Amino acid sequence: MATSRYLDFDVLASISNMELLAQTVVEGFLLGLHRSPFRGFSVEFAEYRQYTPGDEVRFVDWRVYARSDRFYVKQYEEETNVACHLLLDASASMGFRGPDSPMSKIEYASSLAACLAYFMMQQRDSVSLTIFDSGIRTMLPARQRHSHLQRILAALDNCQAGSTTNVAAPMHDLAEALKRRGMVILISDLLDDPEAVLSALQHFHFQGHDVLTLHVMDNAELSLDYDRMTEFVDSESGEKLLVSPAAIRSTYVGELERFLSAYEKGAARVRADYKLFDTKTPLELALSEYLHKRSKRA
Repeated sequence: MATSRYLDFDVLASISNMELLAQTVVEGFLLGLHRSPFRGFSVEFAEYRQYTPGDEVRFVDWRVYARSDRFYVKQYEEETNVACHLLLDASASMGFRGPDSPMSKIEYASSLAACLAYFMMQQRDSVSLTIFDSGIRTMLPARQRHSHLQRILAALDNCQAGSTTNVAAPMHDLAEALKRRGMVILISDLLDDPEAVLSALQHFHFQGHDVLTLHVMDNAELSLDYDRMTEFVDSESGEKLLVSPAAIRSTYVGELERFLSAYEKGAARVRADYKLFDTKTPLELALSEYLHKRSKRA
């Protein structure tokens, strides 16, 4: 059994009967869950599975049928549905935790990444993990083995909020490195220039990937719910500002709405999925709601 401080089995139980399907044609194999442009082939035979209506007839093993009078199809070890690439922002701003939040943004995002990695592998998808701040810090290639899942979980367990944010540059680098169309899942607070980030998301879309943007924000960032004079410190620049939250809340909320709208509308423009996650909302509720809504659009 895979173990990690971020692998939440309440979350996994809440999404156990769901699927995360690619909404574009991806370069997987025909026995998987996702649409593929290929006719289907594989490299290593694993086992037989009894034929079910809808299976491709050409995968039926007629020799087994001659011996048993039953239809069986061949399955292969590397018949991965899709390569799922998890991109986790571990910049300094992700270390923020509001006074009423159960965990920091990096902890919430790491739990989200851990549960998605486990979930995708249960679908027989391969999963990669890229952890970045201003550059790529950790990069594990896409694999579909239990030992690989353990490496992903170990990397997440050791992940700490790092240096300054540069969401776009590592994403462009990764987009150039990926040679096969798949699913790209960005998990970040997106505290960067929206146009630069959206350009990177569009780069993945142009490469043929299905792109999901999971925007993780702390409830205190979303509400500015402080009731006294507060000194705010920029975790990346160190700049300090002493203000009365009540005096600036209206202006702050207006700017926040424009910031969130830029990402939500921009993601739609570049054909990327977008979902805002509030760290105060239990992950099992937020993730199951998102997967349910996405399945309705599949």
